[in-house]
Amino acid sequence: MAERIKKARGTFGTLNTVWRLTPYSNNTKIRIFNTNAKFILLYSCETWKLTKTIIHQLEVLANRCIRRILKIFWPVQISNQELWARAKQKPVELDIWQMNWGWLGHTLRRPPGDIAKAALEWNPQGTRSRGRPQTTWRRTIFEEIRHQGKTWNEVKILASNRVRWRNFVRALCSLEE
Repeated sequence: MAERIKKARGTFGTLNTVWRLTPYSNNTKIRIFNTNAKFILLYSCETWKLTKTIIHQLEVLANRCIRRILKIFWPVQISNQELWARAKQKPVELDIWQMNWGWLGHTLRRPPGDIAKAALEWNPQGTRSRGRPQTTWRRTIFEEIRHQGKTWNEVKILASNRVRWRNFVRALCSLEE
């Protein structure tokens, strides 16, 4: 995770001259940020296990970059929600969840013998070692499914219809939660 943040920070830094140029509007600069630094920051995030620490680290970097683009420096204090509203952005966590759910739907629609689909269904046998169970991608997804009041079979059926799945993911990852 630290490497991903370092790469995104480096990309953002290489674009310093763009952030200082006045002919470009803030909307254009935000689009450049999304397609360059934020893309590098969230590359392959659909397979990450999400913890509060990881989400916080990603949010801090994204918010710092947006504040710099919009020229909101230290003496001016605004909330993150107001910052996202000014930049017409949503929290990084929602972007990650949207990509997670999109990838899950794509994988569930794969043919029955596909290895990625088999990995979702795989249940390891045997006994675990002592201690707290690890937070895995699968456990975070199952926890979110339970939180939504759905079962794994309902999610598989819902994912088979692409339009219904997209509507489900859009409602799930909206800001009105």
